[in-house]
Amino acid sequence: MQIDIQRHHARTLRKHMTMAERKFWSAIRSRALSGHRFNRQVEIGPYIVDFLCRERRVIVEVDGATHGDAHEVKYDSRRTKYLESKGYVIFRANNTDIYGNLDGVLTGLLQLLESRSR
Repeated sequence: MQIDIQRHHARTLRKHMTMAERKFWSAIRSRALSGHRFNRQVEIGPYIVDFLCRERRVIVEVDGATHGDAHEVKYDSRRTKYLESKGYVIFRANNTDIYGNLDGVLTGLLQLLESRSR
């Protein structure tokens, strides 16, 4: 039952992405970033990640303003530890960088992807 709820929530998130997520997705979808394939709003254990490159085990999180409050910082820390324990690395991009420096974000992400072995 919980899996069905989480799957439904992931579908809802895909349909209602933030403007920053939409901008980022348009830059990486269809293997646009040097052939790397990404999925969006992917379930990993009890969490849903914004974007995932399965082949390189890289998660991209697009963070808005709410990720600065104490509750969110604690939640993100627990979530990060769980995901890293499963072999993933997390690349964080905030909305401001996506709007103002998308090329820089993509360059940093590409460097991380290329540094990860297949």
